Amino acid sequence: MGKLNITLDGGFILVGFSDWPQLELLLFIFISIFYSLTLFGNTSIIILSQVDLRLHTPMYFFLSHLSFLDLCYTTSTVPQLLVNLSGLDRTISYGGCVAQLFIVLTLGGTECVLLVVMAFDRYAAVCRPLHYTTIMSPLLCQVLAIASWVGGLVNSLIQTGLMAMPLCGHQLNHFFCEMPVLLKLACKDTGEIEAKMFVARAFILVFPAALILGSYANIARAVLKVKSMAGRRKAFGTCGSHLLVVSLFFGSAIYTYLQPIHKYSENEGKFVALFYTIITPMLNPLIYTLRNKDVKEALWKVLGIGTDSE
Repeated sequence: MGKLNITLDGGFILVGFSDWPQLELLLFIFISIFYSLTLFGNTSIIILSQVDLRLHTPMYFFLSHLSFLDLCYTTSTVPQLLVNLSGLDRTISYGGCVAQLFIVLTLGGTECVLLVVMAFDRYAAVCRPLHYTTIMSPLLCQVLAIASWVGGLVNSLIQTGLMAMPLCGHQLNHFFCEMPVLLKLACKDTGEIEAKMFVARAFILVFPAALILGSYANIARAVLKVKSMAGRRKAFGTCGSHLLVVSLFFGSAIYTYLQPIHKYSENEGKFVALFYTIITPMLNPLIYTLRNKDVKEALWKVLGIGTDSE
């Protein structure tokens, strides 16, 4: 991969939200709270999924991977954002920028594939309940999890490799090294590179989103056949909350990565990026598990709080 040419002795300045100094303190407080909730929620899911035998199921196996992903994803950007908001340091080295870009693309791509896997797991549970344990065997779960990580890694290698071009300037109008912002610094025409990136991004964003929507459409069709109104409401409530998180993640990512670079607004992009770097990782534990009876009982058990009347 070619080296990026920069003019700040091998580094960049991350503008962050310094254009809105009146918002920086407020953002620092809220993002600190959200980050703390993300760490607590996702760490809790990983621990509970390991220590409670009732949670040794395919769904919680994949949720553990999602929680680990979200922990890594937020930690790759948020601590630096908090330092940026405090005004202590707004710089990032060349090596740090490339590493951050690679890690963010890997984790983001992995999450896209993993969300498809989780949608397939729910489809199998709802639409093929009698064959669920046969379909979602431990071996298949391991293969699907590995495939998710490999898919994210390949996506990152392709897109990071395409970024091997000279850059003119050292100021990034963002709070982390985001691909569209780096492309705006390119010293040459990026039309051909953008076309190649569009194909890669469509494959990792649009295709998974379509598969997820298809899975939930089949789930909705199966739920409509359920005669119990209470069962329908519970199923639709669960699917609706899942789709909300998926829509926030894919919607904000598609907005950022699939629009032409000349139409990309850096100021808007910073706020949109907050959804898939902070908001979605914080909501995932709440939406997927902490509302679940089994998870609540496992949490009370770990905390030593009895859940029965014996």
